[in-house]
Amino acid sequence: GAVGIAVGMATNIPPHNLSELIDATITLIDEPDVGPSRLLEHVKGPDFPTGGIILGTAGIKQAYLTGRGNVTVRARCEIEVDDKGRESIAVSEIPYQVNKTRLIERIAELVREKKIEGISDVQDYSDRRGMRIWIQIKKDAAAQIVLNKLYKMSDLQTSFSVNMIAIVNGRPEILTLKRCLELFIDHRRTVVTRRCRFDLQKAIERREIVEGLGVAIDAIDRIIELIRTSRDPEQAKLRLCSEPLHGFAGFLERCGRPAEEVAKAKAGPYRLSERQAKAILDMRLQRLTGLEQEKIEGEYKELSALISELEAILTDPAKLMAVIR
Repeated sequence: GAVGIAVGMATNIPPHNLSELIDATITLIDEPDVGPSRLLEHVKGPDFPTGGIILGTAGIKQAYLTGRGNVTVRARCEIEVDDKGRESIAVSEIPYQVNKTRLIERIAELVREKKIEGISDVQDYSDRRGMRIWIQIKKDAAAQIVLNKLYKMSDLQTSFSVNMIAIVNGRPEILTLKRCLELFIDHRRTVVTRRCRFDLQKAIERREIVEGLGVAIDAIDRIIELIRTSRDPEQAKLRLCSEPLHGFAGFLERCGRPAEEVAKAKAGPYRLSERQAKAILDMRLQRLTGLEQEKIEGEYKELSALISELEAILTDPAKLMAVIR
């Protein structure tokens, strides 16, 4: 939900049940032309955190179909009878945004001012297990009549005015339920696209490093010689970048890459980038063990699969929507 006031405008969107909204969103993804009535099969109405009972569905339908409507919310009350036959009213849930202390004070005021007769006592027995406001009814009064007066004169019954205004592309707009969900799907499309692009860039950068390590391990004797005979790390990096290496095709074969990719790698020597050369200079000697070589090849396979998957998502709208779904 959201409540806000701006210049000459106010929004009042009630909270909802997340599972219901997701079911409606999935229905809209699967059937973009679905009618509002189908969405209302999933979204039964607002889901207020303080509970209470919504009276009727006309206000709900009007709010979802037009963006504006009034929802009447009533406290959940039970009439209890004790062993002596005396009635009392037990309130276990109150309407949304009603202050419990203020509600009890208001009931006491109504009794003092004799606007409601028939109440002998009001107690708050709420604890961590839940809410319980106990209203004792006088012997000569009828609990149901007293309760009806309380609904009318106190906040045991309130009206929630739904006003679904939101800023869409920089402009205020009154939103129906379907329009809300369509905009949410558009938002998710943007977010997932950006996330995939970010992950793709990171995976490409990491694969470049892993590729360089894989090639370096195949030509490790020459790599060590170049590093040992360099006067400082900067010269070592420059010499590594200019050295032609020939182990790339074998590395790709071990990683299970396609034949055309391997053939392309055989066409000429492999030259390291600056980032790869720096990664080799930072490499620990334990990475030269057989197990570490297998790990590098395994990571290269995983990164290549991830890159292919992310590229497919970014180029195929159906796959992008499947991720969102």
